[in-house]
Amino acid sequence: MTLRSSLHAGGILAICAACVLTVTVFGVRTLRAEDDGGDEAKVRRGFRIAPVPLNLRHKNRALVGLGSYIVNAVGECNGCHSAGPQTQFLPGGNPYFAQPEAVNPATYLGGGRDFGPYPGPTSPTHIVSRNLTPDHTGLPIGGDTFDEFRETMRTGVDPDLLHPNLPPPFAGSLLQIMPWPAYRHMTDRDLRAIYEYLSAIPCVPGPGHVC
Repeated sequence: MTLRSSLHAGGILAICAACVLTVTVFGVRTLRAEDDGGDEAKVRRGFRIAPVPLNLRHKNRALVGLGSYIVNAVGECNGCHSAGPQTQFLPGGNPYFAQPEAVNPATYLGGGRDFGPYPGPTSPTHIVSRNLTPDHTGLPIGGDTFDEFRETMRTGVDPDLLHPNLPPPFAGSLLQIMPWPAYRHMTDRDLRAIYEYLSAIPCVPGPGHVC
């Protein structure tokens, strides 16, 4: 082996040794997409964190689990679609008070949170969050089909016309607090998973919402 070859080989060995040292000391490694198990890991986590019993009869189990993951771990939908922070958690179960989290099943996704005068403090208009739980039809969100749900998430248009019709500059036909402009970019499969999960949770009765 020539001197030049020896130096070249030694340089490569030094670089490899440095990479090994970096991985060993600092725990640096390449993250691969399959490392977290993909949707399977999310489905398992979704079932673990679902705060209410789930009715899986005639449901796609994998979509229900994935929907729970999206609703509870990503979207935090109950923060808006419960009756408000005072009743969102059971007594002694508020994690913001450093308590073991315990969601109140009596208000879980049952809507009724009043966001106050909108768009200003003297406005007579109040926006109140919708009940997302299944009604007597077994369909969520007051009996909406998946196509209606998907259309709402894609466009912000409520087919039930239960939202206040705000004056300009607001587009009165569109939901104004619901963050549909972000959720509209979700895949059809993820939206279907959310819908499947909402179809599996218990009904929470309320005004105009009969179990």
